[in-house]
Amino acid sequence: MKPTLFILAAGMGSRYGGLKQLDGIGPNGETIMDYSVYDAIKAGFGKVVFVIRESFKEDFNEKVLSKYQGHIETAVVFQSLDALPVGREKPWGTNHAVLMAKGAIKGPFLVINADDFYGYDTFRATAEFLSGDLKENEYCMVGFKMENTLSETGGVSRGLCEISADGYLKKVIERKEVMKSGDEIQFKDENGNMQSVLPDTIVSMNAWGFTPDYFEHSEKYFRDVFLPANIENVKSEFFIPLMIDYLISAGTATVKCLDTDAEWFGVTYSEDRPGVIEKINELIAVGMYPEKLFG
Repeated sequence: MKPTLFILAAGMGSRYGGLKQLDGIGPNGETIMDYSVYDAIKAGFGKVVFVIRESFKEDFNEKVLSKYQGHIETAVVFQSLDALPVGREKPWGTNHAVLMAKGAIKGPFLVINADDFYGYDTFRATAEFLSGDLKENEYCMVGFKMENTLSETGGVSRGLCEISADGYLKKVIERKEVMKSGDEIQFKDENGNMQSVLPDTIVSMNAWGFTPDYFEHSEKYFRDVFLPANIENVKSEFFIPLMIDYLISAGTATVKCLDTDAEWFGVTYSEDRPGVIEKINELIAVGMYPEKLFG
């Protein structure tokens, strides 16, 4: 079975100033998602599932899905705003978004962000892993060096990883407000204090490979553990790294950190956009991508 690509595209893009998932950064209006889908097709993925807000499904169908017809099978699921506590205005975060795809994905799948450019090698390596002789609870991730994942404009969220000598993830903690501060890289800890982190620290950019049993684990944890502890907290989020760290700590799952040459860039803020356009044009100039992805 060919693996499925699952793209997290439900974010509101508030820091960016608009729906960055639909923002054209290629020479013919291609989005960052288009480059991910193009790389996934090339790497051997057989289907793409998007999670989006139902409020912009018409724009999404017109501007995104239509261009993939004849190239790869697609499906869309919606991240619901139902049953939120009073005062909360958005869903529960990335792993809550993953849960929305339970009925649309039946085999191994790769989760990525819509607004991050991961590079072909990310899709090649994960396709090889997910197409292998996998058992349940055998997952993978693509790691990136911290210093190569920062925005020059402001703070970002990153999953800080601890990797074993044999290449398996030992621990991952989601950190917010990660940014350059002089010659250092710092993040805000759970107490609101700034802490330093080494530039070559491996971080997760939400490039996770899972088998379908991950849905069951996530659903149970969300229902039995996360919601009871956070139902009154309007700012809490059910991040993928939170779920991963729980499964590793419990000895339930393993996560292989894949060795790749992948290079990341993305748009967190509107000021990041010109740099992304420049990098895309450089990749087109060296023949990595055609000028028009989907003719």
